[in-house]
Amino acid sequence: MTPAFAPSLPLPSRDRATLRARLSHTRAPVAVLGEAPRPVSAPISHPWTPSSWRTRRALQQPTYPDQEHLARVENTISHLPALVSPGEMRALKAQLGNVALGHGFVLQGGDCAESLEETSEGVTDNIRALFKMAVVLMWGSQEPVVKIGRLAGQYGKPRSADTEVIDGVELPSYRGENINGAPFTPEARIPDPNRMLLAYNRSAGTTNLVRALASGGFGDLKRVKEWGMDWSMGTAKGREYMATAERIAESLHFMETCGVSPQQPVMTSTDVFTSHEGLLLPYEQALTRMDEETGEWYDCSGHFIWIGERTREIEDAHVQFAKGIANPIGVKAGPTMKPEELLRLCDELNPTNEPGRLTVITRMGAGKILQGLPPLVRAIKREGRHVVWVSDSMHGNTFKADSGFKTRSWNRIMTEVRGFFAVHEAEGTKAGGLHFEMTGKEVTECVGGTRKIKAEDLSQRYESLCDPRLNQSQALEMAFEAAEILRSQRRNH
Repeated sequence: MTPAFAPSLPLPSRDRATLRARLSHTRAPVAVLGEAPRPVSAPISHPWTPSSWRTRRALQQPTYPDQEHLARVENTISHLPALVSPGEMRALKAQLGNVALGHGFVLQGGDCAESLEETSEGVTDNIRALFKMAVVLMWGSQEPVVKIGRLAGQYGKPRSADTEVIDGVELPSYRGENINGAPFTPEARIPDPNRMLLAYNRSAGTTNLVRALASGGFGDLKRVKEWGMDWSMGTAKGREYMATAERIAESLHFMETCGVSPQQPVMTSTDVFTSHEGLLLPYEQALTRMDEETGEWYDCSGHFIWIGERTREIEDAHVQFAKGIANPIGVKAGPTMKPEELLRLCDELNPTNEPGRLTVITRMGAGKILQGLPPLVRAIKREGRHVVWVSDSMHGNTFKADSGFKTRSWNRIMTEVRGFFAVHEAEGTKAGGLHFEMTGKEVTECVGGTRKIKAEDLSQRYESLCDPRLNQSQALEMAFEAAEILRSQRRNH
């Protein structure tokens, strides 16, 4: 990954205006070592600014009791260093562009909602689990795997209602650690702007830890066996992972015997990008910066930002904000998405049809994937749009167990994954990746899997702040199942 980005403080508004006048969005892009050529952007035909979303309907935003306090915090964050760099975002867009054109696979995974109390050990566990899954998918598909963590910013969560009632008491809904607290008390549930500063600081630390792990030897392919040492070998998938790791180690040893050094950077380091739902718009705006090299605006809170199922209306604030930033972005597509809606979103969010700019993250549900996905795929294929198709098989398969715990079934999650691959195979399009809520811990939040977690087991280690996550065993089992599908498709072609 490219070095950490530590820019100077933002220019005063009058200087930014002068700079924008000098820099044209249509000029030839400057070549950057190690990056793929970037297509020339079309002129922006409407006046977009990082704050133009404020003229639109903004759903899922908290109501802060002290607006002056909110403004002070926004101003403070706007003068803090960016968390990620434009160069890193362009590198990710290039990798996603390859996937959109049929080469490679995306693995996006991590916490449902991050905790401000997360330890470095917890982050490391999640990265280790992501690495294991990526190695399995890469070995099975024989394609590069783009690794994107749901971390370093995944704090805000959309809610189905603004308030919740427990035992006759009504309080604001918990919206994530960057907005309010999870305890059901009036004090905890008051939206607090200072939480955005806490989220920024925690995101900065997490981003730097991820960079260190990815580039400092933790991602060395020679360590694939070590990544499995902490995981019980009492499961069939655990033993299968170690067998795969052994084959990779043998291949590396053979290369070394032939005189090919396994110490090349491609073997000893990797890229791990950060992502989160761009839900809390005041925070996202405060971290939006103009790249002096290109004159483009980037949301520097994370490499990859997505728009959720509840906030993807064309005329609303989240789409308005996302269409003006140059990050690679995603949009969730649930079972109610119509082909014409998706094409309009493509027009708004990727008018130049740039490969890698737009990822469509489908979240249909196991019972609806085979009916809901084909019309969308056909419309995109018919119109020649470049998108990366990624399956979020988690959110459409949530239910409440008799014990009261919100949970998901491993079998239903896998059914949606299989349906996702089957649709793309039938339509002659590229199944581009998988998006999971998962953790490197052996929690008990989703039922099923090789460890056969049952509904009555959920209370043993239910640690999620919001939605249930696959544990390490279940996530790796999912990766093996997907790798087998990819291997089978490769043989058939």
